[in-house]
Amino acid sequence: MNSNNLENEKLPENREGKAEETIDQLPQEEKVSAEPVETTSGEPVEAEKTVSEPEVAETEPVKDAETEQAPDSELKTEKSVDGEEGEINYDIETPEGVNAETEDAEEEVDENSVSDDDSTELLAIEEIVQKLRNLLASDHPQRREVDEVKNQFYRSLRNETEAQKAVFLESGGESIDFVVNESEIYAEGKELIQKIKEKRAVILAREDAEKEKNVAKKMAIIDQVRHLAENQSQEDFNKTYQEFRSLQQQWNEIKLVPQTKVNELWKEYQRHVEKFYDLVRINNEFREYDFKKNLELKTELCEAAERLDEEPDVVSAFHQLQNLHQEWRDVGPVSRKDREEIWNRFKAASTLINKKYQSHFESLKGKEEENLAAKTALCETLEAIDYSKLNSVRDWNNKIKEVLDIQKQWREIGYVPKKWNTKIYDRYRAACDFFFRNKNDFYKSMHGEMEENLKKKVALCERAEALKDSQDWKKTTQEMISIQKEWKTIGIVPRKYVDSTWKRFIAACDYFFEQKKLHTSTQHDEEARNFEKKKEIVEKINMLDTTLTPEQALPLLRELMDEWYGIGHVPFKVKDRAYKEFYDATEAQFDRLNIDKTDRKLDSFKSNISDIARSDNAKGQLLRERERLMRQYERMKVELQTYENNIGFLSVSSKKGNNLVDDMNQKMKKIKSELELLVKKIAAIDEEL
Repeated sequence: MNSNNLENEKLPENREGKAEETIDQLPQEEKVSAEPVETTSGEPVEAEKTVSEPEVAETEPVKDAETEQAPDSELKTEKSVDGEEGEINYDIETPEGVNAETEDAEEEVDENSVSDDDSTELLAIEEIVQKLRNLLASDHPQRREVDEVKNQFYRSLRNETEAQKAVFLESGGESIDFVVNESEIYAEGKELIQKIKEKRAVILAREDAEKEKNVAKKMAIIDQVRHLAENQSQEDFNKTYQEFRSLQQQWNEIKLVPQTKVNELWKEYQRHVEKFYDLVRINNEFREYDFKKNLELKTELCEAAERLDEEPDVVSAFHQLQNLHQEWRDVGPVSRKDREEIWNRFKAASTLINKKYQSHFESLKGKEEENLAAKTALCETLEAIDYSKLNSVRDWNNKIKEVLDIQKQWREIGYVPKKWNTKIYDRYRAACDFFFRNKNDFYKSMHGEMEENLKKKVALCERAEALKDSQDWKKTTQEMISIQKEWKTIGIVPRKYVDSTWKRFIAACDYFFEQKKLHTSTQHDEEARNFEKKKEIVEKINMLDTTLTPEQALPLLRELMDEWYGIGHVPFKVKDRAYKEFYDATEAQFDRLNIDKTDRKLDSFKSNISDIARSDNAKGQLLRERERLMRQYERMKVELQTYENNIGFLSVSSKKGNNLVDDMNQKMKKIKSELELLVKKIAAIDEEL
């Protein structure tokens, strides 16, 4: 398909801002409730909603013959480390959390998934490309930073494309024929993005290899803990315990492991840790110190999790919670009397953040369903076009405008559910392709007629050029008017000749009428006198008494302005100077009197209309100006309608939403003011006609 047929329509978009990682189910006492987990479609899936109660380890502690008959809570050492008898508490926690080190698979940001959010300032393309160079040169470019710079790049690329298109359209081209001319710096940016992607792929592969090595390291640590538990010696307990603490430190220092093996490794490690705490006769003072320090650390984690409720960014709060769960997992056990209370506190804070996160994605899902319905309606509109009724150029031009408006609406509609993205876009693209194929076929059938029209208009250009130097003003004027009327009766010509033939024709006509105007000496004398009169009025405006109140001065100023407008033409060569002097003088007085700028614009416009009304071919010029204003009016009405439609889709529940709504209301207010001014201008022209 020719991309021009779709107004550079983009392929189905990917999403930004989805969760990069999720909190795994925490076994035993450290499960987290209601976790939204991102699927390949980018949609959150509700996880298991129950929270397990704290419980002791699944593995039954191994008891020696001396303690086999006694419950865990009653086990005693013969001697503690310092030589005194003491009670041993065999209760430990077995928390398992998320593997926070793992990174989601890359979800590419490209030109089709760029954000429409303009709250972030767009950098210059040179600065963006330099950032890409820096990222490529860095040892480990982070995904979040890469995505931010890529989003900046594709926003800039989109703006450049739209700017090129605007220039193309202003030069007379049609939207469907537009082709982007990509500059070297944007080509370099795309190349850098691809290299960064390849570099990150290498880094992620290297990290995967490191994770597998870490599995072997953690299995070795588990084996050493098992050996200590099974071969501990009472005589050298201090040395044994130091070895155990060293193994714990090594375990905590090993971070990256495959997500699929996190829980399995942790369960096996914790099982042997439990055996060690059950079998060794650790003295109570040492144990209580560890429990106290661990309680302090877990209390700080609870406080940090509770503060996340104040975080305005729900996604950011969720990711921070992940990190807190990782830290919780790394902290050792606390005493039995504190265990349930501290865990319930942490669990309650986690559940609150998880519910907010789930609600966030449920709201996104609802919006996506609305967007799907809107895009489906546009597809149905395209498919319902009755091609049997498109029998003229005017019919096709009107329908093309409708289709281009539909394409604009499509681009303004947001994301749809992932599973429908490709299907709805393929349907939309097929309908557009079918329309533009039929359009092209129609214009091909009109080729012969348009070539004949071109010949007729070229002949009229030659006639006008032959008459433009004539000094038989009366006769030639009638002939020129007759040629202009004939021009309007001729149909369309091939697109590439529209501008050139019109410019050639109007140049010949304008030249003749300008020469006619300059030829009339009496008129020239009158214009010179008019110029002096207007200068005198400008001087009076500048000398207006400054002691007068606005209510007193304004009638005098308007009277002088009306007098200035009532004076006829001035010599063409001083026309601009005369108006500038008048404009500067009146603007200075308006500023002093605090007169609304809309009224100023209207007064200035009326002045121009008055000048046109007294010129040759005044009616034709006034009609063209009226037609231009009507087109501008209709265009602005459509723009206002678009804003009014879009504002209904915005959520004002967030600070960002409120700002966007306020911005759109300001734009709508400005458009309404301009529409009112256009109505007054059109009315002024109608008074002259």
